[in-house]
Amino acid sequence: MAQLRRPPGGRDARIMLLAQFLDRTGSGVWGAASVLYFTFVAGLDARQLGLLLGAAGVAGIAGSPLAGRLAGHLPVRTLLIGCHLLRLVTLCLLLVCNGFGLLLPVVAATYLGDRAAKTLEMLFATRAAGEQRSTYQALSRSSANAGYALGAGIAAVGLAVGTRDAYDALILTDALSFLAAALLVRRTREPHASGPATPPQPATAPAAAAGPPAPSPWRDRRYLLFVLLDAPMNLDDSVLNVGLPLWLVHHTSAPRAVVPTFLVLNTVLVVLLQLRFSARVRTPRQAATAVVVYGVTTLAFCTLLATATGGGAWTASAALLATAVLVTAAELLRSVTSWELAVSLAPQQARASYLGVAGMSQSVQKSAGPLLLTGAVMTAGPVGWLLLGAAVAGLSVAQRHFSLRRLDAMRTPVPPAAAGPEPLPAAAGARSAR
Repeated sequence: MAQLRRPPGGRDARIMLLAQFLDRTGSGVWGAASVLYFTFVAGLDARQLGLLLGAAGVAGIAGSPLAGRLAGHLPVRTLLIGCHLLRLVTLCLLLVCNGFGLLLPVVAATYLGDRAAKTLEMLFATRAAGEQRSTYQALSRSSANAGYALGAGIAAVGLAVGTRDAYDALILTDALSFLAAALLVRRTREPHASGPATPPQPATAPAAAAGPPAPSPWRDRRYLLFVLLDAPMNLDDSVLNVGLPLWLVHHTSAPRAVVPTFLVLNTVLVVLLQLRFSARVRTPRQAATAVVVYGVTTLAFCTLLATATGGGAWTASAALLATAVLVTAAELLRSVTSWELAVSLAPQQARASYLGVAGMSQSVQKSAGPLLLTGAVMTAGPVGWLLLGAAVAGLSVAQRHFSLRRLDAMRTPVPPAAAGPEPLPAAAGARSAR
């Protein structure tokens, strides 16, 4: 609580954390009610629902790089307010849209705004918190999970009533959370692109001092490799929300009443432990090493899932609850490592566009992860979980190797001959890019 009162970034960061809490409270309301709303109120069948969410997931993938590109030219604060207002409008449109054809563009626009907003929040924090961004990220995740928990509790009341009016009230609650978040973000100041410790450059600075044009992340093969390898480092999300419940129901003798406990454990542990985990990963090299710990943790919980099929109800329940704890530990590690490496491996002068591309890894995982688990891993049975764990562990070693190589390359001084006819400004630009 002391950290929340005095977060890195000061007043603006404190306002942003409150805005995120309200945003995630509304998201928790809608996340708990959306599938039931589309099924019982909108009247979609299983095929239409799957197509709707799949198409929306693809739109979400586009939201991250789009936000990153726009943030290179427009104020982050203005764009974030726009994302909140976009979701406010699309949620209200749900109240008057009927049928799959009308719902598809509305839900897709909601997902696009959601992923874009998360990328912009990440960029805002990177600029406002500076070198203390890992502490800010921990506070952000703690407040976000508290918001999700509160939202799920509010949704439970509406779902218990179960009427059309109750569902409409839940949608309006989510929409109002976006309005409140937009009003709070409006009270913040635009963070400087170089972080709080860097004074703004004078407006009369000569154009030549601006250095070479900012690099494009789409042409940076090493950074794209990092983003590609980061996607499987987010699989804990699909395991918690899809893999664990389905494995319990179809492959173990554990009672179904255990399923809600997975999310309760996850939420409580994230709120309590995120700061502790973040305190152990403060440098990019520590983050690269922690990626391997993530891979080993994934292998451990996949092994537990593979063995949960044997024994009685108590044994299976204990194994699945232990798995939920390990999945949460992996999530705590992932939230720190992905954040720190995405920022540290990006050139400072093009950080907005690079972070937009980095945000695609989570979006891709959210779309492809459930399909991977249901279509391949669980179809193969216990062996499927063992192969998944071994694959993620192996990829985590590769991620560490490539991340350390890039960090070393970014620290290498630029030779004077490579700087062109004006070596001193070029060398200064190389130092600032670190």
